[in-house]
Amino acid sequence: MVANAVLLQERAKIRKIAFVGDHLPRKCGIATFTTDLLSAVQSAYPQSQCLCVSVNDIEAGYDYPEVVRFEIEEQDLPSYLRAADFLNISDVDVVCLQHEFGIFGGAAGGHVLAMLRELKMPVVTTFHTILREPKADQRRATEELIALSTRLVVMADRGRQMLHEIYHAPLSKIDLIPHGIPDVGFVDPTYFKDQFQVECRTVLLTFGLLSPNKGIEYVLNALPAVLADFPEVVYIVLGATHPNELRNHGEAYRLSLEILATNNKLEKHVIFCNQFVDEENLKAFMGAADLYITPYLNATQITSGTLSFAFGSGKAVVSTPYWHAADLLADDRGALVPFADATAMGNEILRLLHDDSRRNAMRKNAYRLGREMIWSNVAQLYMHSFELARLEGAPLSRKSLAIKTLDQKPRELPELKLTHLSRMTDSTGVFQHAIFSVPNFSEGYCTDDNARAFILAVLIGELADDAELERSLASTCAAFLHHAFDPASGRFHNHMSFDRHWLDEQGSEDSHGRALWSLGVAVGRSQLRSYQMMAGQLFARALPALTEFSSPRAWAFGLLGIHEYLRRLSGDSLVNQTRELLTVRLMELYDRHAHADWNWFEEELSYDNARLAHALIVSGRATGQEAVLHRGLETLRWLIEQQTTEKGHLRPIGSNGFYHRGGVRANFDQQPIEAQATVAACLAAYRATSDLRWYEQAQHAFDWFIGGNDLGLELYVPETGACRDGLHVDRVNGNQGAESTLAFLLSLVEMRQAQNMLTSFKQPVTAEEFPAVSVPVR
Repeated sequence: MVANAVLLQERAKIRKIAFVGDHLPRKCGIATFTTDLLSAVQSAYPQSQCLCVSVNDIEAGYDYPEVVRFEIEEQDLPSYLRAADFLNISDVDVVCLQHEFGIFGGAAGGHVLAMLRELKMPVVTTFHTILREPKADQRRATEELIALSTRLVVMADRGRQMLHEIYHAPLSKIDLIPHGIPDVGFVDPTYFKDQFQVECRTVLLTFGLLSPNKGIEYVLNALPAVLADFPEVVYIVLGATHPNELRNHGEAYRLSLEILATNNKLEKHVIFCNQFVDEENLKAFMGAADLYITPYLNATQITSGTLSFAFGSGKAVVSTPYWHAADLLADDRGALVPFADATAMGNEILRLLHDDSRRNAMRKNAYRLGREMIWSNVAQLYMHSFELARLEGAPLSRKSLAIKTLDQKPRELPELKLTHLSRMTDSTGVFQHAIFSVPNFSEGYCTDDNARAFILAVLIGELADDAELERSLASTCAAFLHHAFDPASGRFHNHMSFDRHWLDEQGSEDSHGRALWSLGVAVGRSQLRSYQMMAGQLFARALPALTEFSSPRAWAFGLLGIHEYLRRLSGDSLVNQTRELLTVRLMELYDRHAHADWNWFEEELSYDNARLAHALIVSGRATGQEAVLHRGLETLRWLIEQQTTEKGHLRPIGSNGFYHRGGVRANFDQQPIEAQATVAACLAAYRATSDLRWYEQAQHAFDWFIGGNDLGLELYVPETGACRDGLHVDRVNGNQGAESTLAFLLSLVEMRQAQNMLTSFKQPVTAEEFPAVSVPVR
């Protein structure tokens, strides 16, 4: 062993290693692992410099040690690209990436792929999670991660098989390296028990950040039967509540466990230690344990640092058969019990406590095998992987240019600012109109704009992964929409006066459809359970009226809302039937009005035109109806032809007369909602076809806001995020109403989401239901 270590040290020609992941004092398993691995490699190879690039999940960041040289903001894609620049400039030899979907921003953690694609050096990626049945974006992210990595590290043989069989990673590229553990002695638990005042008691221990998937309640329900035979047993639950659980639900889970323990009369037999313990204290707790228990409920957990630590410390372990435990504890190296089965858990604990010889045999077997898992040995295995990666070099799939021409890098988008929108919102809702930048109280509020604002709030929450921002922006709009609904008629009001009186018996069909759309977005995409539930209940009450409408735009808005709703609740048969009915209506409407020279649903191009095509694109894609998808793409292509000037910029149909078939087209007044509808529809077409020309058309439509229009004038206001109300023949309309401002902000957020995806993933998003189709954009 010593000779091998010396040989490896002599062979190691790696001067600088960068570890990318989380790092203490952030409280999560990846942070602990990265910290321990970096320290172990640095100790074993002092001639190699080790540094860390750490990901922050909170705006304030953390008080990191000096070894953390660069910080990434989790949801900020540009910060990943800056990290790549830092690593390239720092002349790092090898990057060691710790991969877990939840620690990186973007769809399926895709932001990190943008960073990897810019790196010049080889990357060794450690997989902490491998999904047997990934969603489409998770599969794409994993496959691209494999392609961008020189070597892959898994911690169990099952992981190697899954990477090869499910994701087609070459076996020659995969290194099996166990989860590292501290080097502790094989000790008598009695030695440590007096530190915790549990001497003369049998100690059961579970350690780790607390969250509902840990299954602690099943141990608490098993304990009464155990205590009947061993009344001196005490169960220690060690670990702080997981930060994400704490942010979203507070201490609800811990309190529920304490209540359960009280109800089971376990007050003298359960100790909850709500603290994040360092390694030395953890060694003491682990030393005092007679049995270690992992009652986890997630069958697909492929690594567990706490299980590795307990096993390598020579503890007898009782566990549910999640993947890591099933492999590590096989052949009587531990005891496995079914998931969520308190009776089985209790019986196995009793068997081990009654059978000293079996329990001690488990301990010795575990400790003997655990010697291979100590950090000093793991560091050698990682260095061997690093050296192989250095010799093999970076994959050819990486980008080679450090400096890019304009067409090789994403367009820089304006900063998202909500200053004006905040000014236009009070405790009731969003005001409709403004006199220049001043809210016009006399025009009151409308459901249309509050629905738009609700959609914006949810999308911002999704983009920034910021539930607090979503909550603060959305609550007023959600309350307005709930108040606007009249249960007696099943319809929404639209217009409300400044003194909070409704000005209509019922709102327009379009406003009803737009309200449904916003509710569907909240159901399908909000991070907040309360919004999902409120919106879902209101959606169900408001949906029946939609089928009675005659407005094609109300149908289209409703279809867009249905599409979003079914993201989460795809089994809702009534909603699926409504989608089918409205899709048929739009298709039949097209058949009645389209001509050889007029490829449209009506005899007139009027307002929010692109929404009709947009609704068919998403509905056709979701249901696998290629004819519907093609119809949406063909009509959108034709609309773009009508709205594109000879110079190539967007010229929306003017609201001063619109455009009737065979008549004179109105070129002004051009409205922001037309640009926004075109942006959204083109992005939907891009997602459905993977044709980058649709993304380029979305960019052209977005450029209308920032000067790419007939007058070459900006409509958006960079200082406040406002948008002016329209483009006249000789000037912009200086008023900054809610509809216009929300049109710009929604376009900006959707463009940013698409740009993030385009930057992160080598291949654009493709349709999941059937192969991508191609309809040319002329």
